[in-house]
Amino acid sequence: QMQLVESGGGLVQAGGSLRLSCAASGRTFSNYAAGWLRQAPGKGREFVAAGSGSGGNTHYADSVKGRFTISRDNAKNTVYLQMNSLKPEDTAVYYCATAQAYSALLRLVGDYWGQGTQVTVSS
Repeated sequence: QMQLVESGGGLVQAGGSLRLSCAASGRTFSNYAAGWLRQAPGKGREFVAAGSGSGGNTHYADSVKGRFTISRDNAKNTVYLQMNSLKPEDTAVYYCATAQAYSALLRLVGDYWGQGTQVTVSS
């Protein structure tokens, strides 16, 4: 089993920034692709960003491209999501997920999931 614990969510004004962190334990983190997905109130889960186990390959949803950056530090077993130029439509619960297949995260499929962290962007 792998445990994932997110942190860094909160309330921010439109145009502001937040950095989410997801700390992993229980498995060899570098063997897994890691990503972020989100779910807004009344909506389905949505892919945000994902990166390969080495961090060398990344993929972003069009809605966040150029504003969000995913990165990871395998020595710290942590994946990050730097969110800049936040918009009210970014308001959602953000989930960290890992998968052995990078492509799985793009299909909203993860082997392990965190509990989620709330991000609220006020206008």
